[in-house]
Amino acid sequence: MKLALIIVGFLFTIFSFLPILRTPLWWVRVLDFPKLHIAILLTITEAIYIFLFGVNSATDIAMVTIWTLAILNEVRYIFNFTPLVKTEALRAERKEPDNTFTMMIANVRMANKKHQKFLKLVLQENPDMLIMNEPDEAWHESVRQELDQRFPYSIKKPINNTYGMLFWSKFKLHNSEIRFLVEEGIPSFYTIVELPSGKKFDLFTVHPQPPRLLKNTETREAELLLVAEMARATPYASVVAGDLNDVAWSNTTKLFKNISGMLDPRVGRGFFNTYSAYVPLFRYPLDHVFYEPAFRLVGLKRLPKFGSDHFPISITLSYEPQLENQQEPPKPDTEDKQEAEELIEEGIEKGKEKNEEKAT
Repeated sequence: MKLALIIVGFLFTIFSFLPILRTPLWWVRVLDFPKLHIAILLTITEAIYIFLFGVNSATDIAMVTIWTLAILNEVRYIFNFTPLVKTEALRAERKEPDNTFTMMIANVRMANKKHQKFLKLVLQENPDMLIMNEPDEAWHESVRQELDQRFPYSIKKPINNTYGMLFWSKFKLHNSEIRFLVEEGIPSFYTIVELPSGKKFDLFTVHPQPPRLLKNTETREAELLLVAEMARATPYASVVAGDLNDVAWSNTTKLFKNISGMLDPRVGRGFFNTYSAYVPLFRYPLDHVFYEPAFRLVGLKRLPKFGSDHFPISITLSYEPQLENQQEPPKPDTEDKQEAEELIEEGIEKGKEKNEEKAT
């Protein structure tokens, strides 16, 4: 029993410290996700060990100290998403109807056949904009008639590879583009949204590849950081939304926020876990909305599941540029900028290799 606890404890300790390494290796990056779980399991392991065997030697003291440091290492990442921390994104003050909008984001899961259940949820929520990740042509055909009637503007790229994307809007869209930033077959959208007041903002929608067996994350990092640079460079305030296949507390997401200068409405409010809808004990915040300080938060909620492995989320924002100086966005330092450029270059090269493999 004692040996088993020691092995389990040090295994979780390794899981805690490995993600500190700045590497795109998939078996390291997947450990960005279960930080809360590792902290809880290691805490239980440590408590059982102390209860059963005590701390009676220098070896015990050293081991328990290392385990405690590993627990604190995990907690420091997720702590910002608890109510104990000051909120990063401020609440709206004006809520003018012509400058307020609701956006719904949903990874529908291509294999999910409950198309009508999803459509019913969309009609019930009645958002101003809808982002769908993972739709294929079957999904498109099943919902387009109803949604085209309710949303006069759209950008569409259904693909049969789990990276399709559909976007509908009640508001006018300008200069819309379907972009393949890093990999062929993995689109992202860009558009300028015109609010009823006539004010405009940029919208970027993304869905990069996740870390998975033998699939490293170079292209994911490159796509997210390219979008971060683009968003910061545009003349309009920007919103970035979609399934980022990354958790809110990872180093990649932090770097994305620093480069883009965007706020995360979950800081100080909660995790808003969206994946997996199937497994209640293992859920992570993979679907995101980030925005610049010209926007204020009206509401953020996780919506009911509808058959996908993701929960959809809904966010309502108010465009209040006159108050943007009251919010403090993250800012990149020289090291952040250098790291971002290196990751972008590395990811683009990896994307070229993948594109060439597909071509052959």
